Amino acid sequence: MAAAAASLFDALDNDGDGKVSASKLRVCMAAALGEDEAAAAVIAAADADGDGLLGRDEFLRLAREAAEADDDADGRWRCLRAAFGMYADDAAAEADDGGGEQYITPASLQRMLSRLMVGPSHAQQQLGLDECRAMICRFDLDGDGVLSFDEFRVMMHDGLV
Repeated sequence: MAAAAASLFDALDNDGDGKVSASKLRVCMAAALGEDEAAAAVIAAADADGDGLLGRDEFLRLAREAAEADDDADGRWRCLRAAFGMYADDAAAEADDGGGEQYITPASLQRMLSRLMVGPSHAQQQLGLDECRAMICRFDLDGDGVLSFDEFRVMMHDGLV
């Protein structure tokens, strides 16, 4: 990754001054992402010496931090997918020849919540199927009565954070 970032820096530093300006970065970002206004913000955030330019070390640090953020995002996605799988109804996926999409149904939500609420202090706190339907309804964006992974992701991000 570091070698690719160094090569990218060298390509952006076409005049060989060892610096990348906001205008150079803007052209690159516009070509790659269709975003040119973010370049000044990137420079401002990563410009450690305050000269308005990114030196090689500043650029490589920025690239390393971006790669670490991507790795962290991948880890969060995997954890979210695992959490979804704990609540999802396996029977729904198996009914579609084993390759179908999983959903959290009112019954699968009730089953998982009852597993989590064990012990005498939780005996009276068991949720009924209607209560589980109401919980799902709040985040059921397409109105099908179940939560897809995308709806679960929205719930976990927007509803609880």
